[in-house]
Amino acid sequence: MSAETNTIPRMQREYRERVVPALQKRLGIDNVMQVPRLEKIVINAGVGRAVQEPKLLDEAVMTLRNISGRKPVVTRARQAISNFKLRKNNAIGCKVTLRRAHMYEFFDRLVSVSIPRIRDFRGLSRKSFDGRGNYSVGIKEQIVFLEVDRDKISRITGMDITMCTNAPRDDWALALLEEMGMPFRR
Repeated sequence: MSAETNTIPRMQREYRERVVPALQKRLGIDNVMQVPRLEKIVINAGVGRAVQEPKLLDEAVMTLRNISGRKPVVTRARQAISNFKLRKNNAIGCKVTLRRAHMYEFFDRLVSVSIPRIRDFRGLSRKSFDGRGNYSVGIKEQIVFLEVDRDKISRITGMDITMCTNAPRDDWALALLEEMGMPFRR
């Protein structure tokens, strides 16, 4: 075993060795470069109550940092909405974009540890594709991730996780995510 094998995440190695040949056979693709792959994973936590309670935004940033291992970017309101007491440029959430090794490590933890911890879990919906091969899933409780310390959070919040692929169609992206171990409903 070489030193390079130890630095490659388990899911990335599995993608290269098992998933690519399986997708070539399943989708009838001859060229390896046409096989769909994950390009990035975006984790977004919207904190609408951060306008009244700024501490909640700090908790969301800390949570995303613990989950992803990367520093989140604070997102701001693009326009004012008086009914929500929201002004332009108010901080209302945070997001993290993961690529390459960090993306595969997060995906591995998401599929093998965090998703099975969701209460009353019966599988992910197959209808959450956007028509361009990207898949989004909403997590209602951030405490399904082992990295989140329950004692340090005051309110249970959710987050959206979007997996961006280079698949030209949704059925190819579905095949990719199924081969990588995403637990979809039957």
